[in-house]
Amino acid sequence: SVNVRLVDGHSRCAGRVEVHHRGQWGTVCDDDWDLADAAVVCRELDCGKPVDALGDAHFGPGSGPIWMNQVMCTGSESTLKNCGSSGWGKRDCDHSKDAGVICLGVRLVGGSHCSGRLEILHNQTWMSVCDAAFDQQDAEVVCRELDCGAPVQVLGAAAFDKGDTQMWTQEIQCRGNESQIHLCPTSPSHENNCSHGNDVGLMCADHVNVRLVNGRSRCAGRVEVHHRGQWGTVCDFGWDMADAAVVCRELDCGEPVDALGGAHFGQGSGPVWMSYVLCTGSESTLKKCGLKGWSKNNCDHGKDAGIMCS
Repeated sequence: SVNVRLVDGHSRCAGRVEVHHRGQWGTVCDDDWDLADAAVVCRELDCGKPVDALGDAHFGPGSGPIWMNQVMCTGSESTLKNCGSSGWGKRDCDHSKDAGVICLGVRLVGGSHCSGRLEILHNQTWMSVCDAAFDQQDAEVVCRELDCGAPVQVLGAAAFDKGDTQMWTQEIQCRGNESQIHLCPTSPSHENNCSHGNDVGLMCADHVNVRLVNGRSRCAGRVEVHHRGQWGTVCDFGWDMADAAVVCRELDCGEPVDALGGAHFGQGSGPVWMSYVLCTGSESTLKKCGLKGWSKNNCDHGKDAGIMCS
């Protein structure tokens, strides 16, 4: 039986996390709720990868018991109920701190994170999309959902090779302003003879996701991250040379010389997007590193992180 569900989001793959235990649905407290926990929920629901781990009842407060608190998943568990926590129904939490997640039900395959053959998650199956059923407005939504800026080109005729998944048979009819492709209306497609030779591909701008500000060169400064259309900073909690190495490489700035905290390059403004960043050092972009959830921290701009690259 289903042990977890997402409620009050825009799709099956986004919403407030609710857990079924002892015959009753209840919520999860956002204390220590992070992307590793969200990854388990997304995988358990066959919803792809996590985009965000949210707290403070982002999707509205739930009701009933708060079943789990201080959830401690490694990210590899098969179900949320297998993750460590501080005990069932044992908490000092209320529904204003209910946890939520947003999972990603779309991906680009065979290129980079921001270019490739389009595949959409539907009924727990990844499906290829026919080039006749997809246009520029649909592309706007996919590129935004993947945090890849604006679409550069929609490519037909299996430009990124043929897929081996099922074919999506619906025509997608986005207005272009939706936040997720699953929110777009669909209608039955008139193209019944679509094959993998017609797989649609997409190239998004892959705009800059990280920058260094107030340093003496392009390769030194306060670290700022672009997320949800806004630039924000990184908290220095746990900030180290492995994290700095990812930023230096992402900006084509060589090796890290120093990982700095305490707003060494002056205080930034806007949200403090990332805290307790956990890069191994091999990630292609800072946004792929583990962290304690977007904008979920007890940090201020006096602790903005900075780096110097070689």
